[in-house]
Amino acid sequence: QVQVMESGGGFVQPGGSLKLSCVAFGRMFRISSMGWYRQPPGKEREMVARISTGGSTNYADSVKGRFTIFRDNVNNTLNLQMNNLRHEDTAVYFCRFNVLSPYSNIYWGLGTQDTVSS
Repeated sequence: QVQVMESGGGFVQPGGSLKLSCVAFGRMFRISSMGWYRQPPGKEREMVARISTGGSTNYADSVKGRFTIFRDNVNNTLNLQMNNLRHEDTAVYFCRFNVLSPYSNIYWGLGTQDTVSS
């Protein structure tokens, strides 16, 4: 079974920055995409940023210019650099892997809490 774990969540003031990291363990021979999603309090889970195996990226309009998704090849992690954070960025952030083989499935981390407050 694939196991996904996020880290890097915490508390930050508006305008500050946080960096989230994610690592996955297990059999993942072919991956379609990886991404970060979030679920604000009382709201539905939404896509924040995605990156394909080929390197193409996709961002929610609300985070464009502020968030960057990238892979750290040295530490073998999926990362999300979040800058100029706002109150509305407060959410539980989830790492997601869209795996094609050997078993087609979607794998989620348990989530990490990011709180933006004065």
